[in-house]
Amino acid sequence: MGSRLLGIIAKEFIHLRRDMFALVLALAVPVAMLFIFGWAINTDVKHVPTAVFEQSGSAEARSFLEAMVNTQYFDVRHWVSSHHELARLIDQGTAKVGVVIPPDFGRRLSRQAADVQVIVDASDPLVATSAINAAAALGAQRSLQIMTRAAEGTSLARQGEPPLDVRVRAWYNPDLVSAIFIVPGLIGALLMQTTITAMAVSVVREREKGTLEALIVSPIRRWELLLGKIIPNLVVAYGQMTMALIVAHYVFDVPIRGSLTLLYVLAAAFMLGTLGIGIFLSAVSRTVPQAMQLTFLTFLPSIYLSGLLFPIEGMPVVAQYLSAVIPLTYFLRIVRGIVLKGVGFSYLWPSLVPLMIFGAVIFTLAVLKFRKTLD
Repeated sequence: MGSRLLGIIAKEFIHLRRDMFALVLALAVPVAMLFIFGWAINTDVKHVPTAVFEQSGSAEARSFLEAMVNTQYFDVRHWVSSHHELARLIDQGTAKVGVVIPPDFGRRLSRQAADVQVIVDASDPLVATSAINAAAALGAQRSLQIMTRAAEGTSLARQGEPPLDVRVRAWYNPDLVSAIFIVPGLIGALLMQTTITAMAVSVVREREKGTLEALIVSPIRRWELLLGKIIPNLVVAYGQMTMALIVAHYVFDVPIRGSLTLLYVLAAAFMLGTLGIGIFLSAVSRTVPQAMQLTFLTFLPSIYLSGLLFPIEGMPVVAQYLSAVIPLTYFLRIVRGIVLKGVGFSYLWPSLVPLMIFGAVIFTLAVLKFRKTLD
């Protein structure tokens, strides 16, 4: 029995040696997971992109904004001149926080009490929670400093109430319900998983069974073969998308504020790229397990670095650059912009352009690789 067992073990090691690609993938996946979880994921979100509508021009306003920046939770990246411009930046997702300082801020702060409005994009509860807590803490700290100076006789403040009132307003998801943030994002993850996995596995399975060669020598043209593989996957993906939207709205009470027609049209640009990835993986894989491992290795960083589960603002700078080349990052902005914010194409085209460029490039390379493989 011992010799037979050793023989089986030796045979399996020989198979592993022959399929070094699968072995490398098996070792690389856990390393990638540890790397992403240990390095890139951080729920303590700092340096949140902030837009400021500063109307007072006073030294007190400048001091307050400097204190905001010094907390490291806010990065003032945009200075606007109207409420409309501030709202547009938040709708676009360019800014996650908006600060409105009234014209009489300096005068009211020196005589009685002043207020500052802080608008937070609450479609991402983790970012919103960090911003809300930091703004509230900053308001309490500045009030304490002002009251201390008042007690020393250097300024005057009304008794019984804080001199600085930081009023925080949460837009789009005021109750900070995590499902409202995560469930729309899962639509993008489902589309990506379906198109990449189904496309890669279906072609590789045909190759393993020997039916791909039969299709090649048949009168079917190669573009017809490829299109015949793509269309059913697109139909299934749109079906999944429809079911996910129904469940999100009627089960999880996710509001659908924008145009579903626009969402379905823009989803095609996203799936152009994911189908290209699936075709490319099918061309470089020789077995179904290889295709599945490559799919998982592609899917893993997209899930954790795209902002689906964890905010990009909390990631290291290098991880944020990586997220900028992941198609799911831009499609999540489109989904959440339409579903949660109700914005239109004029707000979404900056996210559509990278998807179109990525889709055109990767799909073209995938088709060329696929044709070369068939040759």
